[in-house]
Amino acid sequence: MPLMEICVILHLNFGTMKKNVLSALVSLLLLSSCAGEFNKVYKSSNIDYRYEYAKECFAMGKYVRAATLLQELVTIEKGTDNGEECLYMLAMSEYMAKDYETAAEYFKKYFQAYPRGQYAEMAAFYIGESLYMSTPEPRLDQTPTYSAISAYQEFLDLFPDAIKKNEAQQRMMELQDKLIQKELATSQLYYNLGTYFGNCTSGGSNYEACVITAENALKDYPFCQEREKFALLIMKSKFELAEQSVDEKKVERFRDAEDECYGFINEYPDSKERATAEKYIARCKKFTGTSEEND
Repeated sequence: MPLMEICVILHLNFGTMKKNVLSALVSLLLLSSCAGEFNKVYKSSNIDYRYEYAKECFAMGKYVRAATLLQELVTIEKGTDNGEECLYMLAMSEYMAKDYETAAEYFKKYFQAYPRGQYAEMAAFYIGESLYMSTPEPRLDQTPTYSAISAYQEFLDLFPDAIKKNEAQQRMMELQDKLIQKELATSQLYYNLGTYFGNCTSGGSNYEACVITAENALKDYPFCQEREKFALLIMKSKFELAEQSVDEKKVERFRDAEDECYGFINEYPDSKERATAEKYIARCKKFTGTSEEND
């Protein structure tokens, strides 16, 4: 490569490096300046100045800084004209900063302190929203999910014509689906475990646990979209219970399994698992003594 070209490339690269370094220095100076300003405000004894600065931070989306200032101010401003707004803004700052557990506690405090306040309706809604955002995936403990559903229900009871009514109802449906998925996963786990850690003759097998869990889910959520999956697990578990029972219990359990198979076919005549149900029925008849004429 000619020397001139090398010099040009080096010059261009050096120019780019200079720009990057300059940009980084400017950003650092701005951050230092902002940090210095914030520390100055934070240490100020002027309450109004600190409060207005916190509001400015909130408006600019600097929620962590707003929350940092408001956590102290909320105690100082309690009982003043700014007290209500301060507490609600602190709760919203924590929510927007994605500290949902803390946000839920502050929204609760607001609603307890100002049940008829300017932001009461929104605070009640955001209690549910904060808990909703904290709910775990279906396979984990769903205690937070129940808490979120209760919060939304309380919100709807208190504010039946609320602006956020439809949103709260949608959230409750989503949370209910999560509970259903939890029950389905638990039922499936019991079925997969089968006789592991036990056996069907002892009266406490995993298949029986699957049946109980799935039946309870159908009672709690009779119109859920996963109804067929629960019914299938019940049918398959009852058949496995019969298959692995001791002789004195086989007839009774095969009869129960056979009834379950017919019930499954009646409710889901077009199911992809119909062939499975029919295969089970044929097996059950060898023990129940029933015939096609008696069906």
